[in-house]
Amino acid sequence: MGHEFDRDIAVTRVDETTFTAELGAGWDVGGAVNGGYLLATIGNALGQVAPGKPDPIVVSCFYLTAATAGPATIVTRTIRDGGSMATLAADLVQDGQPRITVTATYGDLSALPDDVRTTATAHELPPLEECVPSSMAPEEVRRMAPLMGRFDLRLDPAYAGWAVGEPSGNGIIQGWIRLVDEREPDPLSLLLMLDALPPVTFDLGMPGWAPTLELTAHVRGVPAPGWLRVRHETRNMARGMFEEDCVVWDSSDRLIAQSRQLARSPRSR
Repeated sequence: MGHEFDRDIAVTRVDETTFTAELGAGWDVGGAVNGGYLLATIGNALGQVAPGKPDPIVVSCFYLTAATAGPATIVTRTIRDGGSMATLAADLVQDGQPRITVTATYGDLSALPDDVRTTATAHELPPLEECVPSSMAPEEVRRMAPLMGRFDLRLDPAYAGWAVGEPSGNGIIQGWIRLVDEREPDPLSLLLMLDALPPVTFDLGMPGWAPTLELTAHVRGVPAPGWLRVRHETRNMARGMFEEDCVVWDSSDRLIAQSRQLARSPRSR
């Protein structure tokens, strides 16, 4: 029957620039569809626009209004397609309202040079068996956030105290993650993983909905099979907004994806 992620990001081409999608109900939090899932769905459409350039490399998106499960239309535009890269744009529209607008660079990640020169080091995580599975969340939380059921997420206990009212105050959430049906990671699923964890403000003792204004993702390669390690961190909350930086490492210890988003401070809906 295939994997649920592939089923739920599927798009149908209507013409050269337009696609339709059915946004899945299982990817929402509090009734609003997760931004990373939306980005992966749009990313799937954009990967079919420029021949020979199937992979997201840079994706920058502005979240305009909250999306809900159900039909949506994705309208794409080619800004430039030349050489090894294409610059593309897309809008996701639902009920006549734009939900997200995206600008992206696409190419073929498998064709890029494989040299790596970096000072980045993977963050330390306890072994899987010592981390806190998200399946331990209270039933009422899992009902409010069906998104949690899409992942096998094991949180680092050093930054999971917010779940029992004891946040660390460091502004960090990190853990091991993979899709619940053990689908192996690929560039599209990385767009999802960059926005999969709870808002990092939970670790500051500030639960609540933190709507994203803008997110920019960099996909640095095709990930190796296996578990991913993901870390979200914030260093500055000011004037009702905070940044959230995310890094994702694959099972071969490569820094495989990065993002930064600017979000509004947590609030009730």
